[in-house]
Amino acid sequence: MASRAGPRAAGTDGSDFAHREKVASHYQMSVALKSEIRKLNIVHVLLWLLVAAQVTVSQLDLVSRDTVAAPYQWEYPYLLSIVPSVFSFLALPRNNISYLVIGMISAGLFCIAPLIYGGMEMFPVAQQLYRHGKAYRFIFGFSAVSVMYLLMVIAVQVHAWQIYYSKKLLDAWFTSTQEKKKK
Repeated sequence: MASRAGPRAAGTDGSDFAHREKVASHYQMSVALKSEIRKLNIVHVLLWLLVAAQVTVSQLDLVSRDTVAAPYQWEYPYLLSIVPSVFSFLALPRNNISYLVIGMISAGLFCIAPLIYGGMEMFPVAQQLYRHGKAYRFIFGFSAVSVMYLLMVIAVQVHAWQIYYSKKLLDAWFTSTQEKKKK
């Protein structure tokens, strides 16, 4: 047995490592991608909580409309964007391909589509703010359209990376299943 302080094991010069087993690359990739997807899901849940809090506070009239503006129309369908994260969290522990595919498809429907619609819905207000410097809706003293566009930029990036990493994870899982079928 070799140790840091002592001599090497008898009969070896340290060059006999080539025969040792290595973890297959698709398993290493699977672990790394699962970690990234979990991080992105957590960021998405935080973004979703912000939107849900704004909608809830506004709908229940917990604070005045001057403090928290009424939600835009795109925010209501965006509340369904929690569905892809749930399916993604369910898919990861057991490498469930069907849940991951459902999560990817629903990410496009419930995450990306409302954000695209929201960008179009808020564009005239953003244009008015840019041209005339006038805002009529506020969230804690900030222009509501600016705050929501900032949230949208972050959300689009998070969802795009989620879909990208999910696709890469599916590829790694399919590589694994193809190798098992060959044996």
